[in-house]
Amino acid sequence: MSDFIAKLQRPHLVDLTPYQSARRSMSGGSVWLNANEAPATPAFPEQNSWNRYPSFQSDSLNQAYANYAGVQREQVLSCRGSDEAIELLVRSFCEPGSEAVMITTPTYGMYAISAATHGAKVVDCPLQADSQGELQLDVPGMLARLDDESAARVKLIFVCSPSNPLGNEVDAKAIRSLLEGVGERALVVLDQAYIEFVSADSEQADIAAWLADYPQLVVLRTLSKAFGLAALRCGFALGQPALIEILRKVIAPYPLPAPTLVGAEQALSAAGISAMRAQLATIKQQRQRLLDELSTRSWVQRIWPTATNFVLVSVADAAGLVAQCQAQGVLIRNQSSQRGLGQCIRISIGSEQEMNQLLEVLPQ
Repeated sequence: MSDFIAKLQRPHLVDLTPYQSARRSMSGGSVWLNANEAPATPAFPEQNSWNRYPSFQSDSLNQAYANYAGVQREQVLSCRGSDEAIELLVRSFCEPGSEAVMITTPTYGMYAISAATHGAKVVDCPLQADSQGELQLDVPGMLARLDDESAARVKLIFVCSPSNPLGNEVDAKAIRSLLEGVGERALVVLDQAYIEFVSADSEQADIAAWLADYPQLVVLRTLSKAFGLAALRCGFALGQPALIEILRKVIAPYPLPAPTLVGAEQALSAAGISAMRAQLATIKQQRQRLLDELSTRSWVQRIWPTATNFVLVSVADAAGLVAQCQAQGVLIRNQSSQRGLGQCIRISIGSEQEMNQLLEVLPQ
């Protein structure tokens, strides 16, 4: 069913034998003298395992995330944040100079940057306003560009939902339409960094289950947002086992440090998931508080819909407002350089104390 994935990969990877690290090629034993490791860690003698290289892919971590996402362990690759997954996809499927990724601006900037640093081309099909003024996928336009034989062949289509920087969800029907229209010609990469913030009845919440019906779908996830583990740099790519095997060819020998593996597994335990959901409820309360406050401020021109841990706001003078807040020690983000988002700011949802400080410095 997923033979086309092997055909989509860069030809030279077909026969590539990945580097067989000591951890990847051997297991068991009680005396480890096969990896050129030190016998101990002098600076941290209490850490009796830091002298050892971590697993290439931790079966226990991947199984924990598979359980959480509702997929099989063979469908999971753990990596250094979803940013590394983006890099791996570009390196695995796009020939420099002749093949392309498709993005839908305004969107997360690393899709285009990863493509550019690798030498792949970037095809932009901007989001279009729907009848309610929300920016959504232009599926007919995207499929038309995919069919354009005069342009670079598109191998990866990146869709961010919930959207960064917009905050809204991409319409699930549009995503299905895109997947069905793309077929086996490319991979559709759905970046769900903010998936935990959507409502439980959203079709987005269960989109990992779509992998069974759409082998061209790749889902990116992270522990940086709702789980609060941005410092540990742990993300996941979910896809067909055939795709995961291709990515395993090009990922680094030891992608995640041992402390990250420990922290990530703890976060994905029953207690960790429960704690995450409790904080999630608090963040949503603070988000609603901010939305209510912003609705009373005269300088706010538009509050964009959000299903994330941030709010996008159209204002009269974005640069001035950002500078005013910064001068008083509160940092918010100017998004005015993004296509279609002139004079927009983005505010992350922090703790109650942090939101109190924000509301004190924001003008009335």
